[in-house]
Amino acid sequence: MLIHIPSPLRSYTKGASKVDADGTSVDDMLNHLDKQFPGIKFRMIDEQSRMRQHIKIFVNKESVDTVKAPLKSADEVHIICALSGG
Repeated sequence: MLIHIPSPLRSYTKGASKVDADGTSVDDMLNHLDKQFPGIKFRMIDEQSRMRQHIKIFVNKESVDTVKAPLKSADEVHIICALSGG
């Protein structure tokens, strides 16, 4: 499946804005991404397997709120990082 990587995480993907990954759930897909790009999953998922507060994941334009959300090989995933600062 096609994964859209936000610019704050592209240092892990050597600058690639789109990458391919496999998996039957968001967690499987993130594990596959982490094997290809070590450390990327920890930037999105905390130690309790919850999405970090500043991360949103969309599957086919629908927001998902758990890493248990199912995926199909034809899905398109967008990872969005919220901006913060002061």
